[in-house]
Amino acid sequence: MRVTREQAALNRERIVETASRRFRERGFEGIGVADLMKEAGLTHGGFYGHFGSKEDLMAEACAAALARSRERWDKSARAHPEDPVGAVARMYLTPRHRDAPGDGCVMAALAADAARQGPAVRHAFVQGLRSTFDSLAAWVKGGTPAARRRKAIAAYASWVGAMVLARAAADDAPLSKEILEAVAHES
Repeated sequence: MRVTREQAALNRERIVETASRRFRERGFEGIGVADLMKEAGLTHGGFYGHFGSKEDLMAEACAAALARSRERWDKSARAHPEDPVGAVARMYLTPRHRDAPGDGCVMAALAADAARQGPAVRHAFVQGLRSTFDSLAAWVKGGTPAARRRKAIAAYASWVGAMVLARAAADDAPLSKEILEAVAHES
């Protein structure tokens, strides 16, 4: 049975969304193509009609997750024009985000893994970092453009690091919460 272009686009979107969530939860090697396709409600054989390789899917899934994060950040920043960076930090550095990596920041979930992947995945991460730094720098108040960019990079690096550490310390709830609160206080 032939699939319409519209259905093929919806199928691809479903694959990307499923992969994005599962990669963030389990890592790139924590789930295979067959299981991703099954979870997306499609056959394993259909995968290569959409993607040339698992790496292509990994790159697209990460790019999609980064784009969704930027949309949420933009919305939060617009809602708090008096302190857009602080608003984003308060949204990011939460127990809810810590406890739901599949819905959260792809950088906190996968950046270490991405460094060991092929060029397509690394490129998606580099593009995501550039876009994130640009967005944050635009919200930083005062100083030269170079100073605002440095502050944006430092802020994001501290948030991602705090999220990684808070997840690692999740068995010690008070310590995990302390990590998030300490970095949020400094943002």
